[in-house]
Amino acid sequence: MDATLTPGSWGYENRGNLTIAAFTGPTSGTALAIHCWRPNQTIALIMAGQSGPNPAITIRTETATRTVAARLEIGEFANVIGSLRGDDPLLDAMALSKGQFAVEADGLQPLHLPSHAEVSRVIEDCRG
Repeated sequence: MDATLTPGSWGYENRGNLTIAAFTGPTSGTALAIHCWRPNQTIALIMAGQSGPNPAITIRTETATRTVAARLEIGEFANVIGSLRGDDPLLDAMALSKGQFAVEADGLQPLHLPSHAEVSRVIEDCRG
């Protein structure tokens, strides 16, 4: 958890039933998006890029580490997408991690992201 943070910043967007926290790099666009689909209280973790044939996303926080099954979606852009229930304790570990958490997928550059209010806000959106 002492790794250098990935350059960029968090943003938040509310689209009604969908809320989004997006981490955007200074030159590379959105590296990670966290989507809350309110109707079924599901969180999607969307990492930009193309991984191997059996993708998975690993989240590392100060208090928890877990690998989440994912799928590769190739459209205009390639994304690795994993899903969690809105009440999953791993989300609390991400939101409450002191300073940062890491997101990794095979074949993609690891992200070391700051724990900011946008992450907590999207998680809370999927709990109410």
